[in-house]
Amino acid sequence: MAELIVQAGWVVTGIKDRDTPVIVENGAVLSRDGVIVAVGPVEEMQRTAPEAELRRYPGHVMLPGFVNSHHHVGLTPLQLGSPDYALELWFASRLPARRLDLTLDTLYSAFEMVASGITTVQHIQGWMAGGFGAIHASATKTLNGYRSLGMRASYCYAVREQNRLVYEADEAFCARLPVDLGEQLAAHLKAQAMPFSDFLRLFDQLREENAGQRLTRIQLAPANLHWCTDEGLVALNEKSRSAGVPMHMHLLETAYQKEYARRRTGKTALRHLHDLGVLGPHMTLGHGVWLNAEDIDIVAQTGTCICHNCSSNFRLRSGLAPLNAWEKKGITVGMGLDEAGINDDRDMLQELRLALRVHRVPGMDDDDVPTPSQVVKMATESGAMTTAFGAEIGRLDPGRFFDASLIDWRRATYPFQDPDIPVLDALVQRAKTECVDAVYIDGELVYAEGRFTRIDRDAVLAEIADVLGRPRSPEEVARRELGRAVFPHVKAFYADYLPAAPGNPFYAGSSMR
Repeated sequence: MAELIVQAGWVVTGIKDRDTPVIVENGAVLSRDGVIVAVGPVEEMQRTAPEAELRRYPGHVMLPGFVNSHHHVGLTPLQLGSPDYALELWFASRLPARRLDLTLDTLYSAFEMVASGITTVQHIQGWMAGGFGAIHASATKTLNGYRSLGMRASYCYAVREQNRLVYEADEAFCARLPVDLGEQLAAHLKAQAMPFSDFLRLFDQLREENAGQRLTRIQLAPANLHWCTDEGLVALNEKSRSAGVPMHMHLLETAYQKEYARRRTGKTALRHLHDLGVLGPHMTLGHGVWLNAEDIDIVAQTGTCICHNCSSNFRLRSGLAPLNAWEKKGITVGMGLDEAGINDDRDMLQELRLALRVHRVPGMDDDDVPTPSQVVKMATESGAMTTAFGAEIGRLDPGRFFDASLIDWRRATYPFQDPDIPVLDALVQRAKTECVDAVYIDGELVYAEGRFTRIDRDAVLAEIADVLGRPRSPEEVARRELGRAVFPHVKAFYADYLPAAPGNPFYAGSSMR
């Protein structure tokens, strides 16, 4: 059995409450075969395991590995030519995106995630053409990509049954277009279609193939209300419960999705899901920006989780999620970087600060705004509960996998930090990606002093640059022409979609009078 002791100046094992981290000063973690055995003073760990290898980081803070609870792609949409439109237009703008081998694409964003202290990702794949065989091959490449780097991934393939481009049936929207354009778009959308039974077969096959894997697990993803039928949602919920795996579902990301739910069901999207019986601790709602007060009560009562995607909500004009209201209700909230963070990368340290800052509503009561400990819990323990790994990750506690990042305190705080500011508070507000010195996943050192231990990052990036530096293929040229032709029709579809009456926001940040 491989035993390892990793010592640090401060070991943050987890978060006790929104104001209190649990910190062991001059502490150490003892792991055996990648699982934590004990945490405490280094001398005690050495007495427990005298033959264990000892690695010292006396000037570092050790944190549980971060969990990116909502992720989709490697190279970002902006890199591939899609500006930050409103979400519904953004989908259309992404039709021309270049194709890249999924091993390379997966590694690209995995490099960024691990370098910022992320050890586990919730990967939600989708938009693939070619049917079951091609999609299964794509999923396998993605999973192999994470495993080759040594990163942990909770994988799901998003189930889309309908309304693949706008919030109405594919056939109806294509009929709105000029005949030739409608036929081209219909063929493009049909290539992404797959029988519902094949979505379930894909889950079963991937789950069987991943049985016994330490780093990858499979879960389910009903993509969103507008993409799924009621029958599909109920069937996925039954599969989730019988297989004992969680689900992750985009919901109420935009005001347009709120209006779609009203038109389809005559009630809110959340109330509709509740009436279908698909909510509970096994369900995570991605975004949830447009949940109303009653919806939030239902989320809390059912134990349903939410993933907050702060950067994405800002970039795509989706709105400001009511994180403070979720916190007051005791809802389990994870943290997701979605397609990319505010700087078009995957920097969890920066995302922590963004969530910490943007929800600081006017007033003077500290209980009304997020705390550093709260956002760290979102990105660790709470995020873990939205994945198929659950309570096996997210804290540095005995029995959990040893996933941790070590942040150089001096580099983060140089030239000075007053000791009256608590360690975790200072770290959350000041540490940047370059301060992440080491990352352990499953007890293995996968990133150290800016380099990955398994894979040559520079070589992978050079290969990506070479592939995408070539001219577009004829298929890519045709999709670019299709995307540009379809875009104004998508915009016209939504021109009068929203009701005129404004809503009442949860946060009052300013006033016109």
